[in-house]
This record gives sequence, structure tokens and C-alpha cells, in this order.
Amino acid sequence: MNDVVQFESVGLRYGMGPEVLQDVTFALDSGSFHFLVGASGAGKSSLLRLMYLAQRPTRGYISLFGRDVSTTPRDDLPALRRKIGVVFQEFRLLAHMSAFDNVALPLRVANVRESEIKRHVEELLVWVGLKDHMKARPSTLSGGQQQRVAIARAVIARPKLLLADEPTGNVDDHIAQRLMHLFDELNKLGTSIVIATHNEAMVRRSGRKVLKLAGGELRVLDNVADDDSDEFASVFAGDRGRILL
Repeated sequence: MNDVVQFESVGLRYGMGPEVLQDVTFALDSGSFHFLVGASGAGKSSLLRLMYLAQRPTRGYISLFGRDVSTTPRDDLPALRRKIGVVFQEFRLLAHMSAFDNVALPLRVANVRESEIKRHVEELLVWVGLKDHMKARPSTLSGGQQQRVAIARAVIARPKLLLADEPTGNVDDHIAQRLMHLFDELNKLGTSIVIATHNEAMVRRSGRKVLKLAGGELRVLDNVADDDSDEFASVFAGDRGRILL
């Protein structure tokens, strides 16, 4: 099986409220690249949470890397999570650690040699424009700089699956383009990527496939770079007036 992620008839509700996600069914092939789009409140973050095992579905079947999540022993879940890189909107950097040590953490957990860690982490931090901030702690960095540290931490160990929630939302166009190039290169190495975004222009330019959430339901769309696509334009209709960075 080449599916990195497989959902079948997945539903999710919080407490006694209505279902946030309804009968979600899709599969992501190894090495695929998708954008996840939908109006604010459509359930994008909830879908990502299910994919990185931070949330259990109310119903349905989820498989990660060929393993049924519902029957996987609890002790095996950390090993599954280590195959997933996640870029959170709130960054979740460790405040007592420098930018370098935050990025190095996944490699240290994997017992990589310190000489290799130093080389790879420094190279990546230079690439994302943080050459002069390697020793800085998160509290001294701007929001955009913290975001780049979080992205570097998510990709440093070359995860099999990368999930990113608005990864270019706090950076300028130049840095956004560099980050997208980084994601493209990681994808070429075999990482499956899902990026949740409101950046309509970026999605159109990419020509990538799209996971569209609307009304709690998900559809997989092929290349939607055509500017005349009314169907694709409607994805962002609930976000008109937002600043698309």
C-alpha cells in the first residue's frame, strides 16, 4: 500500500455539537502534494489534527502509513508521530531553547550525531534567513522569525508526511517563495505534503491538487490554476476582506 494517509467515512464533532467534519473520505499517496483550502471555520485545522493524531475521530476509519490508527497500541503512536512534521499556527517553540536547539530537537530525539546536527541545522537556518539568529530565544524573535524556526524544526528530519497550517502567513513574499521552494524540494525527496492556506494566489500558481473543505465535507480537486474557475473562487468566498499574504 502506497497511501500515507487514508480516511474512510470519517466524522468529527466536539462534545454534543454538530459534526465539524462529515463522511470525509480520501487517500494521500506517498510523495503527493496537496493544498487544503476552505473558508474560516470550515474545519481545516480539525482535519490536520486528525492527521497528526492530536484528535480522535468521532466515527470512521483512519490509516497512517498503512496502520489502522484505532487499533495501533498506544505505545506505538509516538513512533508514528515521529514520521510526521507539523507546522502549527501558534508555532509551539520551546521558550528556554535557542532557535538552533529548537530546530535540532527532532534530530536529537532520533540520536543523530552532534556533528551532523550542527551541519544540517545551520544550513537550514541560513536557508530560511535566520543566519544571525541561531542563538536567539523565541521571545526575542518576531512572529515571522518564529514561524521560520517552526518550519525548520518541522522539516529538519525529512518527515514522511508534512502538515503545515498557514506556513507563509507571517512572512513577506520573498521569504514565502523561499519557503515554498523548500517544501517543493522536500516533496521531491519523497515527503507527502499538505498545506492549509488562505493564500489564493499561491494555490493558483502552484498547479497542485487541492483538498477543498466546505460544509464539513471534503472534495479532492485536480489542477485548479485556471483563474476562470468559479468553483475554485468559491473556496475563498468566505475569506474576502482578509489580507492574503
